[in-house]
Amino acid sequence: MDSYDVVIIGAGVVGCLTARFLSRYQLRILVIEKESDVGAGTSSANSALIHAGYDPVPGTLKAAMNVRGNSMWDDLAGELDFDFERCGDYVAAIGDEEFQKLFVLKKQGEQNGVPGLKILSPDEIRKRIPNINHDVSGALYAPTAGICDTFAVTIAAAENAQANGVVFKFNTCFESFLMENHQIFGIRTDQGDICCKWVINAAGLYADEVMHMAGSHPEFQIHPRRGEYCVFDPACFQLDTVLFPVPSEKGKGVLFFKTTHGNTIVGPTSEFIDSKDDKAVSIQGLQYLEEQMKKIIPAADLRWTIASFAGLRASGNAVCKNRDVDYTGDFIVEADDSIKGLIHCAGIESPGLTASPAIAERVLQLLRDSGLVMIEKPVWNPFRKRRPCFRRLTNEERNQLIAKDPRYGRIVCRCEMVTEGEIVAEIHAPIAARTYDSIKRRTWCGTGRCQGGFDLIRVVDILARELNLSLEKINKKGVGSEFIVSETKNQGSGK
Repeated sequence: MDSYDVVIIGAGVVGCLTARFLSRYQLRILVIEKESDVGAGTSSANSALIHAGYDPVPGTLKAAMNVRGNSMWDDLAGELDFDFERCGDYVAAIGDEEFQKLFVLKKQGEQNGVPGLKILSPDEIRKRIPNINHDVSGALYAPTAGICDTFAVTIAAAENAQANGVVFKFNTCFESFLMENHQIFGIRTDQGDICCKWVINAAGLYADEVMHMAGSHPEFQIHPRRGEYCVFDPACFQLDTVLFPVPSEKGKGVLFFKTTHGNTIVGPTSEFIDSKDDKAVSIQGLQYLEEQMKKIIPAADLRWTIASFAGLRASGNAVCKNRDVDYTGDFIVEADDSIKGLIHCAGIESPGLTASPAIAERVLQLLRDSGLVMIEKPVWNPFRKRRPCFRRLTNEERNQLIAKDPRYGRIVCRCEMVTEGEIVAEIHAPIAARTYDSIKRRTWCGTGRCQGGFDLIRVVDILARELNLSLEKINKKGVGSEFIVSETKNQGSGK
């Protein structure tokens, strides 16, 4: 039986950043993930915003983790070499009632320790965002808000963790705990038993189920909340910031936000559903997006859409531990009080991405406080360098790259100018791409106007060649999502 000091369940952004932070110490660390890649759950479909911290209720763990996490992103981006931009965000009010709510948000933010918050007049916000609703009554501006690519963050953290000794096992489903006298000594997976001293539950939507398998927190439930989005063609519309409506009891509302790839996205909806796997985009959801987005930017048109998608948020019912605060739906980041060797990161919905480095930091402190001996490695490398992105290079840099490897001179995805060289590099990367979606998320191949219409079969062919597999074995996102059934000639022969 394999033996580790710490096993992390879940390779989303929280799990991978926790692994990366832990890799600084002389510990044997394993991350298990039921999917075929990192960041395949909530981390692959969200708004990718780094929130300033004015929205969470003061005194909650959400608020503390949001503001602390926000302050960590500049250093994190510098060390792990991913795109991060503090573009700021705006909350736009329509009418006097909403305008008064801006002052409530500003006060909340100041209580939470958010710097630089400012109320803008109608003229100021119109000057900054000319196509905003002319009836805008003002806006709250938060300069510390930002954007990133959530998957790029997750893969960067995973690669740096692996470079520092962390082991990743994909297609590995957690099944149960191995315990004696309320002390964990291992876990059971569908790939066999694993011995360990500590388990970190970072299972996202399934964190409540992991808890319950330990006989812990039977009252805690995660109710999935679906958010639908539309991606706009940058040739039709671009916004150089993040624009929120005034939030409601349903959440932060339908917003417009820029991405690190140049698109503008509108969304999300907010709908509680029963299934933890239902990422379908609905007609009702699109209609709701259209209705809500026009309240902020009346000229916005869903015909600008080149793609739509949905993600699921892990909305929990945890009561805030601060007795002075009446709030349900807080984060859980704590050592289990009845099971030795178990730490939970649960109910991590928005602002979970923003908070993720702070959550990882808190997990390390919980491990120390619980008695795990953590000795720093004499040599630890906090840096990871990204691979070349052809479309962002100068012509001189492109020519130099092509001279070294001619595959960088062959364009596979014309919309996003992704080359064969980039795809091959990801297939042979430390955390390797093995599916079409893995290539898509790493290179942005297939995300442009044609949505894979021209590149898909070429990427499938490259994957088959580089992995030495038949075309029938190449899939979209794991076993069961294969593209090709068989050769057409075999169909006629009954094979």
